Amino acid sequence: MLPTSRSITVARRLRKTMTRPEVALWTALRGKQLAGLKFRRQHPLGPYVVNFYCAQHRLAVEVDGAVHAAGSVSDRDAERDQWIERCGVGNVRIPNGLVLSDIAAALEMIGKAVEKASAG
Repeated sequence: MLPTSRSITVARRLRKTMTRPEVALWTALRGKQLAGLKFRRQHPLGPYVVNFYCAQHRLAVEVDGAVHAAGSVSDRDAERDQWIERCGVGNVRIPNGLVLSDIAAALEMIGKAVEKASAG
């Protein structure tokens, strides 16, 4: 699960160009604000970059816009999710709209995913 040089370069670029929902969620996660958990943003995992990653619970968090529902993107997301899960990392996908309209609900989804990851 070591990052590739390409994924490291992409992660660095993505940290500078985060979307509005990603910034909103990062603002709520950074500094161990969610249950004292440390999250990293735009974290490289092997050939991929996940929006947020909690190493303590091996959990990736993705913030998805409407484009992720499209056929080819949805297929790539499924392959990526399978690869991440084969590496022993849990994955939760949160819609952009939920992050922007109800950040508390988005954080609750992450909290439930953390509970599931720590129980499994």
